[in-house]
Amino acid sequence: MGSSVLYHLSRRGIPALGLDRSSPPHSLGSTHGQSRVIREAYYEHPLYVPLVRRAYQCWRDLEEQSGKSIYHQTGGLMLGRPDGPVISGSMASAVEHGIAHRMLSADEVRAKLPGFAPPDDFVGLWEERAGFLAPETAIAANLELASRHNARVRMGTPILGWTAGPNAVRVQTTDGSFSARVLVLTLGAWIGKLLGPAGQLFEVERQLSHWFKPRVDASGWPVALWEHRPGGLIYSIPEGGNRVKAGIHHEGDIVDPDLVERNVSPEDDATICSLIEQFQPGAAGELLNSAVCLYTNTPDRHFVIDWHPDHANVLIVSPCSGHGFKFSSAIGEVVADLVTGRESPFDLSFFAIGRFDGGMPR
Repeated sequence: MGSSVLYHLSRRGIPALGLDRSSPPHSLGSTHGQSRVIREAYYEHPLYVPLVRRAYQCWRDLEEQSGKSIYHQTGGLMLGRPDGPVISGSMASAVEHGIAHRMLSADEVRAKLPGFAPPDDFVGLWEERAGFLAPETAIAANLELASRHNARVRMGTPILGWTAGPNAVRVQTTDGSFSARVLVLTLGAWIGKLLGPAGQLFEVERQLSHWFKPRVDASGWPVALWEHRPGGLIYSIPEGGNRVKAGIHHEGDIVDPDLVERNVSPEDDATICSLIEQFQPGAAGELLNSAVCLYTNTPDRHFVIDWHPDHANVLIVSPCSGHGFKFSSAIGEVVADLVTGRESPFDLSFFAIGRFDGGMPR
């Protein structure tokens, strides 16, 4: 989110400074791992659809401006029982927004995609525009273009704290302090530590990604979301090069981002290996690699994009609960609008921090 904000501000000629405790793209937060799913029939809520449609346009624009390949269209398949939230929610978004899609029976999925093994009572919802994004490439492109537009970037500069007055903000870092008119907090897993009392809303969750060598040819496979049990979700991404990424969405341990265990144990691998063997056995070949990343969760698993309740010049952006990267190209544009006093074309009331009361949704 931060690299996208920096790019969109600098592109408009707005003087901007980006600070990062590390040197992105890196593997310490929530935006590494070679691929992130992008999809349009959004089961989480239909309100996200206009934003993701704009994100598709912004990703194409970023590719054109940078000359880098970021969006890879594979098609997408949501799988589960018809009355589960993944299928029913995807269908609701598709119908409300007129998204082209088609429904497949379990038999049709098995015939279309050898290596997929949905139970007989599963159905699939296919959407053509889904695919995956290359996060490290995207972040590098944002930062390169932002620098080209004269943005300043300070890597390896942890923030120690910040203060805000009516006309200016000041950020204290290990390399001195910096002042500006507006502060945008895109802190990911560290937002709870630097937001003050409001940061208590957010929890950091340890997540695992796994890469398999498929048993069969995975070319032509879509990105897939499986509601393997009520409320339980796994995903798979065909990354090319005869490699499939897979993982469990949520169900991780709540951790401190500075103390998280970054080594992956055999026990960590066992659950996803069993689930992939059961539902997508064509992907369940040799386990090539596993890695840790972090989700930063809100109580209701929806985003926060809102001005700080006590400071009208501090904008809180993107505790995204594990489903935010696909939107980052558009959210950078949204934040640039807000910072420059423009009205956003999107309804952001859904993402207001005021929807929480005492740490829980109202």
